[in-house]
Amino acid sequence: MQLLPSGHVPYSVSFHVSWAEGSTLGQTEEVEGRVLSLTTILRSGHWPSLVAAWLHFEVSFMVWLLLGAMGVMIADEFQLSATQKGVLLATPLLSGALLRIPVGLSSDRFGAKRTGLLVLACELVGLAWGWLGASSFAELLLMGLLLGVAGASFAVALPIAGHAYPPAHQGFALGVAASANSGVVLSMWVAPRVALMGGWHAAMAWMILPVVLTVATFMMAVPSDTLPNTPPPSRHQTIWREFLADVRREAALPWLCAMYAITFGGFVGFSSALPMLLHDQYAVDMVMAGSITAICGLSGAVLRPLGGYVADRLGGLMVLPIVLGGLAIFLSFIGAVPPLPLAVGVSCAAIALMGFGNGVVFKVVADHFPKQIGIGSGVVGAAGAGGGMLFPLLLGSFKDLSGTYAFAFWLFAVCSCLVALMAMRMRRRSEGAR
Repeated sequence: MQLLPSGHVPYSVSFHVSWAEGSTLGQTEEVEGRVLSLTTILRSGHWPSLVAAWLHFEVSFMVWLLLGAMGVMIADEFQLSATQKGVLLATPLLSGALLRIPVGLSSDRFGAKRTGLLVLACELVGLAWGWLGASSFAELLLMGLLLGVAGASFAVALPIAGHAYPPAHQGFALGVAASANSGVVLSMWVAPRVALMGGWHAAMAWMILPVVLTVATFMMAVPSDTLPNTPPPSRHQTIWREFLADVRREAALPWLCAMYAITFGGFVGFSSALPMLLHDQYAVDMVMAGSITAICGLSGAVLRPLGGYVADRLGGLMVLPIVLGGLAIFLSFIGAVPPLPLAVGVSCAAIALMGFGNGVVFKVVADHFPKQIGIGSGVVGAAGAGGGMLFPLLLGSFKDLSGTYAFAFWLFAVCSCLVALMAMRMRRRSEGAR
């Protein structure tokens, strides 16, 4: 099949999109009754950039949650209180949240390649600091801030993947890039085992190798000039004006941010804090706690595209109250400190629902801001990462204040119920406006 020079397919194309974290996680493309082959789709754009974007996001996600994976060993070495543990786990999530929008703007203004290399450089500095230094709690927090820059990787990886492919195939490209949040699985599975053999400082040193490999791949694979499907600067300015006009016209954005703070924030924050929770509450060793968290994280990553798929067919605001209501039930049950087998099963179900909800929320974002999905996903994505920061902070604070983690889970469950009610209200309002 011949492709036009611009990369578009010279036939009628039916195209299905489902959004998750500012990206498309599922699509079906059909040309004259025949499904396009994967090779054809890959050749329609610059596939080396797609590989580099995926690797950037995958490795950065591993770095972003590295402190959570080894938090048990670090906390034992420095004799940290529950509040200090929460602050330590929240620090990389905080810097990742704060930097998502600035990194996205930098990608637009100075180029995604330069910005992506700067993000990787900050990760290397943080890892080197963890390897050679970090001998006090203050230094641990500084290390966490540097490692947290990795959380802004999606603002680099997704634009590169999208701009490397024509509109007819951007869904596939963005879906591949977004699948790299599976880095949480690798981080939780590998880092504790390496730390057990040589200490957490050695694990930081070993993590430098995949980051250096990513730097080399990124430099070679991503072109220095503008990718073919990058919008002109004037178009970015127009999108910002339209986005701000839509924000002023309707009050949906704060609630969309709250929805993503519960779903994605819960996914990242709970995944980061779960090893510490299992160790403190059930005396599970670091390696086993990391393995359990990896399995839970995998369930959430796998269900992300399914969430977008279901939301496409039933409507995001129709599905979201069910997801958030179920999540509130699971969180309340975890707060009641059930036996370990039940706690593991319910934690896995809760994280799976959070991952499913990520896909649902961005379907709603796409519905409310169809012309500004990039900016909308950046703002909502930053709020989601901020929600992830709050989860371990609440766990640690309530543990020190009350002697139990239960109140943090119950508070998060109440917030989930409130956001579910708001989603129902938004759905009724949208139905009444038709």
